[in-house]
Amino acid sequence: MTNHEFSIYISRLATKSMLFEVSATPKPGLVDRENSGSHNDMDFFTFLSSSIVLSPYFYECSMAGIKFQEDDYKFLLNNIRPIGIEAEKNMFCTTNGVNTHKGLIFSLGIIATAAGNLFKKKNTEQLDSREICSLIKSMSKDLTEELYHLDQKDNLTYGERLYKKYGVKGIRGEVESGFATVTKYSLPVFKELIRENKYHINHILVQVLLHLISNTEDCNILGRNNMETLKYAREKAKEAIEVGGYLTPEGKRFVKQMDRDFVEKNISPGGAADLLAVTLMLYYLENGD
Repeated sequence: MTNHEFSIYISRLATKSMLFEVSATPKPGLVDRENSGSHNDMDFFTFLSSSIVLSPYFYECSMAGIKFQEDDYKFLLNNIRPIGIEAEKNMFCTTNGVNTHKGLIFSLGIIATAAGNLFKKKNTEQLDSREICSLIKSMSKDLTEELYHLDQKDNLTYGERLYKKYGVKGIRGEVESGFATVTKYSLPVFKELIRENKYHINHILVQVLLHLISNTEDCNILGRNNMETLKYAREKAKEAIEVGGYLTPEGKRFVKQMDRDFVEKNISPGGAADLLAVTLMLYYLENGD
């Protein structure tokens, strides 16, 4: 496989991961094939358009990883920042200013970059998720350091405001940890359910999402609501899993009611949804699509 062919492959995996995430239904409080969840400014088709326009960006990230020749991997993260900024512009242009995938531009972009760099070293398209996440740790070392000096900064970002208020590191912390929430919780569950070969992919995705909601410090919930609501959402997800999640009739009824409840309370676990796409991407890189 050539560098060009591999980067096309990476672009396809990232796009598939985003499309499968938004297609999973029902997702409590989130956009899916049935409804727009707690969002009145976007729908299923907004996500489809956004996913497709971002596809070339992941190709560019993969190529950046392949071309990188320096020793300090923090420079590699800096190298893809301009690519990410351009991707955001294209996303907002396509969605008329709606933020559908800003988190995944960062998360899947850094995964695509790490994959490109490992492909160059190993000359194989099947890559160990642990090695990818280890390289991501090197790329994002000290990424959250800037959060400790916010008193000296005037215009805070969304994530910085949440850190100052709640002490959560958000996507910065997740990336810096090498996607610890994914590797500890969602990826093992996804692998096990796929291996069992008993359930439809949609049911598996909803089930994995429940595990993510119950274990993620979801900044999307914190930004819309508060810490009390985040705890409520996590407890509800745990209750859903206890009655079988989306793999049993009782669990399905619970999840559908949970969706109605989250919409009523304006809860949107968008951080968990992003990590579902990350879970898929890491799985595909390891096992093929």
